[in-house]
Amino acid sequence: MEPAPRWLAGLRFDNRALRALPVETPPPGPEGAPSAPRPVPGACFSRARPEPLRRPRVVALSEPALALLGLDAPPAADAAAREAREAEAALFFSGNALLPGAEPAAHCYCGHQFGQFAGQLGDGAAMYLGEVCTEAGERWELQLKGAGPTPFSRQADGRKVLRSSIREFLCSEAMFHLGIPTTRAGSCVSSQSTVVRDAFYDGNPRPEPCAVVLRLAPTFLRFGSFEIFKPRDEHTGRAGPSVGRDDIRLQMLDYVISTFYPEIQASHPGDHVQRHAAFFREVTRRTARLVAEWQCVGFCHGVLNTDNMSIVGLTIDYGPFGFLDRYDPGHVCNASDTAGRYSYGKQPEVCRWNLQKLAEALDPALPLELAEAILAQEFDAEFGRHYLQKMRRKLGLVQTEQEGDGALVAQLLETMHLTGADFTNSFYLLSSFPAAPESPDLDEFLAALTAQCASLEELRLAFRPQMDPRQLAMMLMLAQSNPQLLALIGTRASLARELERVEQQSRLEQLSEAELHSKNRSRWAAWLHDYRARLEKDREASGDVATWQAERTRVMRANNPKYVLRNYIAQGAIEAAENGDFSEVRRVLKLLETPYGGEAEAAEPEGAAEASEVAAETSGAAGRRRSYSSKPPLWAAELCVT
Repeated sequence: MEPAPRWLAGLRFDNRALRALPVETPPPGPEGAPSAPRPVPGACFSRARPEPLRRPRVVALSEPALALLGLDAPPAADAAAREAREAEAALFFSGNALLPGAEPAAHCYCGHQFGQFAGQLGDGAAMYLGEVCTEAGERWELQLKGAGPTPFSRQADGRKVLRSSIREFLCSEAMFHLGIPTTRAGSCVSSQSTVVRDAFYDGNPRPEPCAVVLRLAPTFLRFGSFEIFKPRDEHTGRAGPSVGRDDIRLQMLDYVISTFYPEIQASHPGDHVQRHAAFFREVTRRTARLVAEWQCVGFCHGVLNTDNMSIVGLTIDYGPFGFLDRYDPGHVCNASDTAGRYSYGKQPEVCRWNLQKLAEALDPALPLELAEAILAQEFDAEFGRHYLQKMRRKLGLVQTEQEGDGALVAQLLETMHLTGADFTNSFYLLSSFPAAPESPDLDEFLAALTAQCASLEELRLAFRPQMDPRQLAMMLMLAQSNPQLLALIGTRASLARELERVEQQSRLEQLSEAELHSKNRSRWAAWLHDYRARLEKDREASGDVATWQAERTRVMRANNPKYVLRNYIAQGAIEAAENGDFSEVRRVLKLLETPYGGEAEAAEPEGAAEASEVAAETSGAAGRRRSYSSKPPLWAAELCVT
């Protein structure tokens, strides 16, 4: 008999997805057979059951996310109530007990992974719990990530470890508070259960604690949900489990459009093709705006496979993500992405490619020719509009839009790239740029800005060669003798990046710190000259200088975050949590609730500003006692996320 919840007793489930879409009933067999890996044809879900963890314990709860479900926090002074709430969260949000009305199931989907169709994937480490309807009239799908094996776990165990769970939990909430569409995370629960993981795929596996994240979203359906109907792929030989089931594809489209795009359903009640076209057009626009938001905040997703793209335009599935530190359009945050397919600069192109795969998956319900015309018409235009609009706000251009604004932004990013400037901090500093002509504060501002540029030591570390010289020589010989083979084994991009590193290292060896500083200062001075001229035009369009200046500062402060979830910040929280101290996770979570400053300052470590200069060149615990808005320390460059 399941224990009765108290704090969670008011959650009302109405599991529409399981009523509207086909659900596989697990085949009969011995105990545990429902989670046995298998193809799941003719179904969108398969029943599942969470596996209990040993001694689950709450790492952190996100109050803003839980408030969406109508779950209010008790007063801070009521320690007993907070303790009872955490005990209940540990029990139900670990999967050790089920809430009344929950119907755990795993979703079946396919996906193109790194450009290749992978066949059936599905929720191998996540479980749909059900859909909670709130008094506010909202419907939230609840999901446990890391709750045990499902039919889609393949050779894995369905578990997630503490380090990856903390990263997903923190980043889900960080993205929301940055104003970027995202799934949410209500809780992170750790345990004394362990699994063995080889974190860096280097032959050094170790036991790690299991953890579960409670995720919330209107739906976790994704592009790959519609790829279960894909016929055998000519390159990989794989096919979806539900080939030929056009009836289920129509069923899914009807469910998705009526539930999540009701305005489209109402506008096209009788014409299926036009309804599907309007749906694809809206998904295209949302996806374009989403990736524009990522680019403007320096977010790299890391694994933009079609199975990690939300059908309602949310950021979904936080794995080896990262935020830019030193601006580099070629930055790859996922160490497993050796070809750089999902680099920061390629994200818009990849999202467009994924939409093409969605278009193919919707055919014939939406004729491919029509979908491709919509994609060509909408994506680039919507991305360009939204990106430039956001960048204007980041630069405080509040009065007028000018034809040269795109070029000004491009020149800014080129200046950042050439000087190795910190992406987040450089934009944040521009909020305090002295816009008045001949301002005496310009030298002081230039000094602050150039301090955000990469030092010689940082650049030498960033561009150090990755290949053994003999390996590089062999690759160069192969490039000359058999370029087709080099392309086939996928090392052409890696070779190009390695040659760039070697060339950069050679240049850096000839450069002194003083010369680097002088070059950086000159480059920034040139761009600031153009920026000031553009601000002057904006100011002239305003009737009142003081009002314009106040509005410019307000808009910039609201669009240039002071805090993002940098890898070194997440790593500090993870290391503390792995040692049993969850306070840093909670502190960082609180900080990320106000990324643009303000109340977040209270979460900064005491004395961090004074210690940051000393900490910048150190590692270990002492090196982590630094301001959360600092440039990352040197040791952060060694962090590897896969």
